[in-house]
Amino acid sequence: MKKIIMTGGGSAGHVTPNLALVPKLKELGYEIKYIGTKDGIERKIIEQEKIDYYAISSGKLRRYFDIKNFTDPFKVLKGICQAVVIMKKEKPNIVFSKGGFVAVPVVIAAHLNKIPVIAHESDMTPGLANRLSTPYCTKVCVTFPESVNKVKDNKAVLTGTPIREELLNGSRILGRKICEFGQEKPVLLIIGGSLGSKFINDIIRNNIDKFLEDYNIVHICGKGNLDKGLVEKKGYKQFEYINEELPHVMNAADIVLSRAGANVIFELLALKKPNILVPLSKKSSRGDQILNAASFEKSGYSIVIQEEELNENVLMENLRELCNNRNKYINNMENSTVKNGTEAIINTIKKYTK
Repeated sequence: MKKIIMTGGGSAGHVTPNLALVPKLKELGYEIKYIGTKDGIERKIIEQEKIDYYAISSGKLRRYFDIKNFTDPFKVLKGICQAVVIMKKEKPNIVFSKGGFVAVPVVIAAHLNKIPVIAHESDMTPGLANRLSTPYCTKVCVTFPESVNKVKDNKAVLTGTPIREELLNGSRILGRKICEFGQEKPVLLIIGGSLGSKFINDIIRNNIDKFLEDYNIVHICGKGNLDKGLVEKKGYKQFEYINEELPHVMNAADIVLSRAGANVIFELLALKKPNILVPLSKKSSRGDQILNAASFEKSGYSIVIQEEELNENVLMENLRELCNNRNKYINNMENSTVKNGTEAIINTIKKYTK
């Protein structure tokens, strides 16, 4: 039996694309193991899938000054040593990395053991972890055509991003039932990412009665961000994080307000959900979401509001515009040439399996 070790963590965006590949890999006869961090969100997600999980040490690689910058490199070195031991024990035929800081020691350990590594970059420009990993990778799968020339050493393969099959099979009726919504108002889905967006959360909750006049709202607000005072609010359903019920909840949505991480926006494209994107600002990110959002706006899939420009009035006005022109955005998405990247990534893994 062929064996693959998967890695990636730090946010759900570094984990859930792996899950889109798992059913096909199992079908092809791959035994799957996973390496992540001890306390990262990836551990809960992967263990729910009954996949064997190894936890290793990992330090965060920051672009700004922090006293931990002096200690975290030692955590990375420890993680490399731990990953080397795992590689020697498991003897995988290939490693697949979805990025995030935990991936760096895993990729380096695989390289030291002469195990081929396929990485995947969701955003238009490679993140720091993937940039550090690229020299040790066999190939790097990319989502945007613009990304091909941004990966060094001619290692880029344009595949698109993998979409979980179950997302495409959700039930609108069941989604409304889960949220306890009637049929009288359109459903607005708010996605702030797996870690949540305090900025977006506050705008919605500080003006909740105003927004509920026009919409039923289902709010994925991030871990630790539930508002207990709004639990009983009619027409408002909140989740910290949602997994098994997500296909039904996404299918129930008429319009979506979201951050602009690559995984979620390509899921919205696959589901043909008209959306407003509020990318993370350059103050709190490397600007990748701004580029992702600009690409979707240019293609006519999304309305984009920069974080610095967003307030309750601007949001309300753009939600109305999105509702009034839903068919325009749906038609643009239906005419998209972007495909589900699962098959292309699987083919790349098969090609380079040792």
